[in-house]
Amino acid sequence: MHKTPPEHSSNASPTPVSRDRPPARRVALVGFGTVGRAVAKILCERNDKDNDKDNDKDNDKDNDKDNDKDNDKDGDSLLRLTYICNRNFERKKQPWVPSHVIWTDDFHAVLNSDADIIIELIGGLTPAEELVRSALNAGKSVVTANKQLIARHGPDLLQLASANGCRLAFGASVAGGVPVLPALRTGLSGDRLHGIAGILNGTCNYILSRIETDRIPFSEALEEAQARGYAEADASEDLDGGDARAKLSILALAGLQVRVSPADIRARTIRAIEAFDFDYSAELGCTIRQISRADLKQTTLFAEVGPSLVPASSPFGRVQKNLNPVLTSGEYGGDVAFLGAGAGGDPTAVAVVSDLMFIAESPSAGARPHRPLQLASPTIRCDFETPWYLRFVVKDQPGIIARLAAILSAHQLNIDAILQKPGFEKSALPFVITLEPCRDAQLHPALQEMSALPFALRPCLCLPILR
Repeated sequence: MHKTPPEHSSNASPTPVSRDRPPARRVALVGFGTVGRAVAKILCERNDKDNDKDNDKDNDKDNDKDNDKDNDKDGDSLLRLTYICNRNFERKKQPWVPSHVIWTDDFHAVLNSDADIIIELIGGLTPAEELVRSALNAGKSVVTANKQLIARHGPDLLQLASANGCRLAFGASVAGGVPVLPALRTGLSGDRLHGIAGILNGTCNYILSRIETDRIPFSEALEEAQARGYAEADASEDLDGGDARAKLSILALAGLQVRVSPADIRARTIRAIEAFDFDYSAELGCTIRQISRADLKQTTLFAEVGPSLVPASSPFGRVQKNLNPVLTSGEYGGDVAFLGAGAGGDPTAVAVVSDLMFIAESPSAGARPHRPLQLASPTIRCDFETPWYLRFVVKDQPGIIARLAAILSAHQLNIDAILQKPGFEKSALPFVITLEPCRDAQLHPALQEMSALPFALRPCLCLPILR
């Protein structure tokens, strides 16, 4: 901009510096692990850049140096990191953290501080629940990536935040690098959603992708995932669906406005999937993925997590390794898809900082209580009606198909196709029967009968076919 020389500005009053943004919110970070460190790094680097911008502006101003010396040290940033809380914090200290940040191992000190927003990144339920409840009761907004806490106590904590005029944000608790929860909060809030489905566990997706790509045994794919750090030494929570159903519970809370406990969502393991299942699924134009899905129909929520056949050309079928796709279905907006890295320090940290920005840019949270949440408590069922993939491993002998067909017929179940690829040993022969659409409850009694037959070497693997 052109500057008016001082001699041409007689009787002109200096124009005050405009501050359109509210004062910076003071932020306390509890938990300085992989994600916490990344969050702190982003906040510190953002403030450094804002300071540089302010310094550039100050250098362009004539005769205003004295007025600008005491400008807010955080420049135009909405967020000012003031506390970092972690056990053994002396070993965690980093030279890039500003000197004004207070380090402590006492989260009660953080609760009693002047922090406006507390970030909870310690995980688990204890002492995370106490910390979050205490912060909300004190009128401090909270940002968390704690999926177990939100899955189990999210509705109550949201009500607590509302009653105390503050906010609870948890966009990083599900598919951290995919902005699906913020989209449910804002971009899709005008729609009436009735369905959510996604690949919510990167560990399972990595393992299944590896089996599919190289036709390696499940055990080998698991060992590789553990060696690369994608799976824990005890990966049960991932493999058996516990992690994904906690995330599905949160998505149902945020998107479908319902209360659902993770324990009420059926979870099926991926441990029984073998390389030849991908051969047979390919014959059907499909592949296999761990799918989490919820479908709200009036007062009933159909929900489950488990391996399923999906079309190889579908968004779910094309996703490889540890990416997370999420699809929502709305009454007015139709289907919307999201895709991104579901885990990792940096993607999750971005989600945390985005939640911080949302709170900081919102009107003053403490002015008055928010409107109470209106959450439904539907009946939870897993009785989806779909086509089915039934894979048997048998000791070959005459009459097997006839015996199985008789049981299916007795339960009013219709066979769609029978698949048997050559080249397998007769002593452990895998083959597949696909069924026309039927409900899970109708199929289950037939599965029990068929698995008890003398030629069955293993229980029948039953997977829904999602079209």
